[in-house]
Amino acid sequence: MPDVPAGSPVGRLAATVERLRREVRAAQAEAEGRALVELAKGILVERLGCGPAQAARQLAELTEQAQVTPLEFAVEVINQAARDRVSEVTEAFLSVTADREAPVRESAAVRLRAAESGVLAAHDTQAMADSLLDHALRPLGAVAVAIWAAGSDGSLTLAGSAGFPPGEAARWRYVPPDVATVARSGLNRADGQWLSSLAGSGLPTIGRRQYADGARIAVPAGAGGRVHGVLEIAWPKPEDPLPRPVVRQVEALAELCAHTLETFASPPGTGPEPRLLPDVVELMDLADGLHDPALVLVPHLDDAGRLVDFRIQHVNSRFLDPAGRPRAVVGGALLLEAYPMAAGNSELFQRVERVHATGEPFRARRMRLTALVDQVPLAAVADISITRHGAGVLLIWRIEDEAARLASLLQHAQRLGRIGGFEENLLTGEITWNGQMFSLYGRPPTSPPAALQDLPAHAHPDDAVTLGRFLRTLLHHRRPASAAFRLLRPDGVTRHMRVVAEPVLDTDGQLLGVRGAYQDISAQHWTEVALAATRDQLAHTEQQALERNRLTLQLQHAIMPPAQAPLQVPGLRVAVRYRPAETEHLVGGDWYDAVVLPSGLVLLCVGDVAGHGIEAATSMVVLRNALRGLAVTGAGPAQLLAWLNIVAHHLTGGITATAVCGLYDGERRTLRWARAGHLPPVLVRETQATALPPATGMLLGAVPEARYEETELQLAEGDTLLMYTDGLIERRDRSVEESVSHLVETAGAVTTTLDQQLDRLLTYSRSDTDDDTCIVGIRVT
Repeated sequence: MPDVPAGSPVGRLAATVERLRREVRAAQAEAEGRALVELAKGILVERLGCGPAQAARQLAELTEQAQVTPLEFAVEVINQAARDRVSEVTEAFLSVTADREAPVRESAAVRLRAAESGVLAAHDTQAMADSLLDHALRPLGAVAVAIWAAGSDGSLTLAGSAGFPPGEAARWRYVPPDVATVARSGLNRADGQWLSSLAGSGLPTIGRRQYADGARIAVPAGAGGRVHGVLEIAWPKPEDPLPRPVVRQVEALAELCAHTLETFASPPGTGPEPRLLPDVVELMDLADGLHDPALVLVPHLDDAGRLVDFRIQHVNSRFLDPAGRPRAVVGGALLLEAYPMAAGNSELFQRVERVHATGEPFRARRMRLTALVDQVPLAAVADISITRHGAGVLLIWRIEDEAARLASLLQHAQRLGRIGGFEENLLTGEITWNGQMFSLYGRPPTSPPAALQDLPAHAHPDDAVTLGRFLRTLLHHRRPASAAFRLLRPDGVTRHMRVVAEPVLDTDGQLLGVRGAYQDISAQHWTEVALAATRDQLAHTEQQALERNRLTLQLQHAIMPPAQAPLQVPGLRVAVRYRPAETEHLVGGDWYDAVVLPSGLVLLCVGDVAGHGIEAATSMVVLRNALRGLAVTGAGPAQLLAWLNIVAHHLTGGITATAVCGLYDGERRTLRWARAGHLPPVLVRETQATALPPATGMLLGAVPEARYEETELQLAEGDTLLMYTDGLIERRDRSVEESVSHLVETAGAVTTTLDQQLDRLLTYSRSDTDDDTCIVGIRVT
């Protein structure tokens, strides 16, 4: 209370309380020191064979020679004599605390032995937590410790804590099962859980508010092969992982905690008359009331207290040994002696050991019993259940009858396949049906079965001939037979069935009976009917498609024949080429036109309607004829394309197309042209070919109204102009720019005539889309 005056009554009271606390801590340290000194004296008595007084004098003389305190020398004597886990890791603790204050380093061994002495002398887990923190953990920089007790249901209870606020300990008094915490992660791992910082783990735990960035370690506290709880240690800031020797010391401290956490006596060991605990007796009574074979197991420890096996304390009356041995032979034996294969691939022993350690039950279905003894047939399987009850473990296995399992599988197969079996004795008239037969016939199980001879009476009249042939083959010719027919059930439902039967003959070849099976093939029948109808529909659709393509080709070739007579114009040579698609299914809307107008100008155009088939072909005819009619008005190419855009958008059902339109004036040798989203023409002058700069203009039909740019080109004698559709150059693996560059390179080659030049372009075309191709070429003469 720093704000309280020292001379006030409250201040004097606080000073008195603090003085008493120091005296109590000093008294506790002195008591712990005396215990260690007395233990060292006892070691000297045993080693030197002297009395207590002589041992005390010898200890004092040796302490004076070593120039250390009596407590430090006593701890050194204990470490030399014990050679236990504490003495093994004392040097590791000294190296870890090497950067701390000298008094801490010098008293490290004393603190470890004092921690061990305090834990063993602690009357409860709370005192044990205080002793651990004060004597062993603070030299490592730890600020808090928590001791958790593990419940058989998987829950955790805070048995003791030190260094955490009282309110925090109250909040974490109980953790329900299956709640992920730092302590639970340490409980589920044999080597514990180390977290360099809580910040990155996301796991809740006690003291997370106070030490949010600190390190944590959680180590399972176990003894005698059984885990009783968890020891959790907190640091105030992030830390690197502890050295392995220090971790082993923490594990040793956790083992000391387990002795305090243990609430019942140790299980019976190897003595001649083991003492049964009350919970084991109750577990034996429980096993006797079960309808499945059960074993009651208790831990078997060696002389050092380590779990090495489980003793079969009891077997119930339902127990049947997989190897056929009497119960008296199995009862009382060790588990690994009776079933040596349990430690093999099945890991059954490890499962029992895990359940005993943690209390978490284990269950498995269809485990092969060859995992227990190698004399068991391969078909032997069982459902396994392992649970812990107090100090004992209950192992239950339910051996599966393989014959019953196969019969059950056969019944399920018959039900799923809608198969029913029958057998008929022709001498006695006895008829046997299985349950599925009554279901197929639509009859209750209490009704009499129908004789095979009366089968035509239960079938459709149109199937009488088929069933008559089936019965003659089976009963008269005595050969196996099968038939498909329609079964008329009493509920008015008609089912398509298949019956397969064979005769049963005696040694003289006389017919004794028949046996066979029915199968409901209604689903298969209707599937075949549906497939037949689908095949017919598909054939009809294919025929319609062929006829549609044939008509489309006829329409396209009637408008634009692949070979067209050359256009006769003074001073101008005009040639066209049209190559239809290689496959009839890709009949497209490519078109071209070259015609002399009444004004004397020559209309030159190419276009491509989006899509394929008859719709594209008819749209092409509409645009081509519309452009011819509009060109008579004398309007320029830009205006013609603007009008053609209105036709495409409003009068043709919303088609889209590209086009290049040009008007050639022979007197002036000029070409006025415009384009609507189409590839620009290519000009060949002497041996140089270039693509004309593209004029602005969007494709036809995209918008209600559009404006197009018109360009005039002055031509000279010998110039060649090429207009084409994308079918000439388009490739799937190249861009349009690369394809146009190849066309320009090919067009620049020297040729004699215009026809030869167009044929060369078609020959060396690299297009791989199998689309229509149109080319219009003009050469000034």
